[in-house]
Amino acid sequence: MTKRAVIFGGGNIGRGFIGQLFCESGYEVVFVDVDEELMAALNRDRKYRLEAVSNAGVENVEIGPVRAVSSRDVEAVAAAVAEADIGATAVGANALKFIVPNLAAGLARRAAAGAAPINFIICENLHGAAAHVRGLVTAAASPEALGYVQEKTGFVDTVIGRMVPVPTPEMRARDVSLVRVEPYKELPVDRKGFVGPIPTISAMTAYDDFGVFTARKLYIHNCGHALMAYVGYLHGYELGYEAMADSAVRGFMLAGLQESVKGISAAFNADPAWLNAHVNDLLGRFTNRMLGDTIFRLGRDPVRKLAAEDRLTGAANLVCQCGEKPVHLAWGMAAALLFAPAGDPSAEKLQAAIKEKGPEQALLEVSGVEPGSVLGRLVMDAYGKLCQNPKVLP
Repeated sequence: MTKRAVIFGGGNIGRGFIGQLFCESGYEVVFVDVDEELMAALNRDRKYRLEAVSNAGVENVEIGPVRAVSSRDVEAVAAAVAEADIGATAVGANALKFIVPNLAAGLARRAAAGAAPINFIICENLHGAAAHVRGLVTAAASPEALGYVQEKTGFVDTVIGRMVPVPTPEMRARDVSLVRVEPYKELPVDRKGFVGPIPTISAMTAYDDFGVFTARKLYIHNCGHALMAYVGYLHGYELGYEAMADSAVRGFMLAGLQESVKGISAAFNADPAWLNAHVNDLLGRFTNRMLGDTIFRLGRDPVRKLAAEDRLTGAANLVCQCGEKPVHLAWGMAAALLFAPAGDPSAEKLQAAIKEKGPEQALLEVSGVEPGSVLGRLVMDAYGKLCQNPKVLP
């Protein structure tokens, strides 16, 4: 009997990671998407090509069997959910509310049929994503399906470590379903989110104490990208690997991540050696020239990335809580206040706030950092120095 998986979102992470893992685990994958050209290609070929790229070269991998249904086809999506053995979402945090009606309709069918429990792995870059999706689906569930949603539907948190850049127009012109990824392939998941037996999925490992994995992803991986992007931008770089080739930028980023390691270790009682091994792994992965990741993509939306619990401010607060001074993290926050590329509405909004209210008030509004606090003073001191010389580092 064919095992089936349904994935909401056939984009970077849907095709570039979770779809690969499900197919490798023996599932036929049904993607739910809005991209008509992509869906036509997937339904025609019943497979797609994945390029795992590194500085050592390219490995071509064929992923299948797959097919796709349009999110506009409520009947087809409900049927895909009803027939699935496992599911996932990979649509982006802002789009989750749009998939809920279809997901709820599919779960209603399962409830009416007395179907087995089903688990959805929530592959979204959002803190508490599984609880958020559970809340949305519970609110949308019919009275008849509510018990099934509450008792037989698992919503499972994960962190996505694989880097998957947005396909270029040239890639889409060559092959609309082609996706380019880094070779890294690990999927840690929160054991507590599952209902019933945990399925065996390629590269997936379930953990009881999952909070430290979320912190590691946000305050090391995402934080490292932000430090590199904001300082790299001020140094005039356009690509991430170019910034990493600058020993001053690389050394600055490493110093910031060492501060994060101290904060995470203290807050989660985590082994510093385990965290530092992850830092060292990322130092190599961030130099991947084949990914072509841009400073713009890594730094865009500084308002979100400066938020109180996000990659920079959240890490800096953990460091302050353990009695240390997050000098390099604060410097990265100051650099974010100067991130002003064309085409980023969030950066434009932040610059307008700084111009109108001043940097201290703007920082308070986006990150909750109080003027005069230890962190506030560190950020403002760095900001003043960067305004005089954008390339200066601590």
